[in-house]
Amino acid sequence: MPRKPEILKRHTVARSRLFRADELHLRFSNGEERIYEKLCGGGPGAVLIVPVLDDNRVVMIREYAAGIHDYHLALPKGAVDKGETPLEAANRELKEEAGYGARDLRLLKRLTLSPAYMEQGINVVLARDLYPEQLVGDEPEPIEVVTVDFDDLLALSMREEVSEGRTVAALFLAKAWLAQNG
Repeated sequence: MPRKPEILKRHTVARSRLFRADELHLRFSNGEERIYEKLCGGGPGAVLIVPVLDDNRVVMIREYAAGIHDYHLALPKGAVDKGETPLEAANRELKEEAGYGARDLRLLKRLTLSPAYMEQGINVVLARDLYPEQLVGDEPEPIEVVTVDFDDLLALSMREEVSEGRTVAALFLAKAWLAQNG
């Protein structure tokens, strides 16, 4: 495995309510020096939940996404609050966004979003043994809850309204994990 570059200098070049961008001056093991910019993470992280009902349907949500200025079909997700574990956050977000709690939560994998320039990642959590429970969330409008068949994952992933890469990756990870572990 290659040796990580040496950080010669690091400073913040931009900051907003949601993001901080840092500039990194790096020296690589072969002596080459470069300047990189990266979006920095903040807070304790985030979770993306794959809630699977007993009849092999997945609970998804249709919500507004400002990045595409449209509604899309995705998995419930949200920030890990200070003092929460990722599994606690997953159960809370599931209750807030989809109206379900889960008795069985499993952390499958931490995914990075775009590691070439982003520090942020998201914890993919499989939620099973679901039961109805609603908590009040911070969404600006009611979220539509949609259940979809988990058997034809390719058809689900190819739907036009399913465009978020994290959702597609998490669905495939969960399906593969369930095939191996039941």
